[in-house]
Amino acid sequence: MGRILAIDYGRRRCGVAVTDTLKISANGLPTLPTPQLMDWIKQYVGKEPVERILMGEPKQTNGEPSENMRYITPFVNRLKKELPSIPVEMVDERFTSVIAHREMLAAGFKKSDRQRKGLADEMSAVIILTTWLDSHSI
Repeated sequence: MGRILAIDYGRRRCGVAVTDTLKISANGLPTLPTPQLMDWIKQYVGKEPVERILMGEPKQTNGEPSENMRYITPFVNRLKKELPSIPVEMVDERFTSVIAHREMLAAGFKKSDRQRKGLADEMSAVIILTTWLDSHSI
């Protein structure tokens, strides 16, 4: 059984989350600088079985693609070309940043922790993955 990898893609840094091999839980991994993401993914799939990669799909509230898609689409195309055996699926990521900040407040994170952008990106990736898992549960 393989893991599912989720990515909250940003221009500067990317949040990453992964499931356990049974696909029961989603765990955040350290946030990565965007220029290092492709190499990191290739190393990760070389060590761990990954059966699917989920990419956060930023949309506006009206459902139209957000401007950030112009950065994500070329990365997704490259990912599909370099790792053709692993399906890449887009997942609506509307409001994940808002949800991540609410979760940090609810969990009692200090203000300084909530202001760490990398933490919000990591939590957004976990939310993307959890949302997908919830919609695909048996």
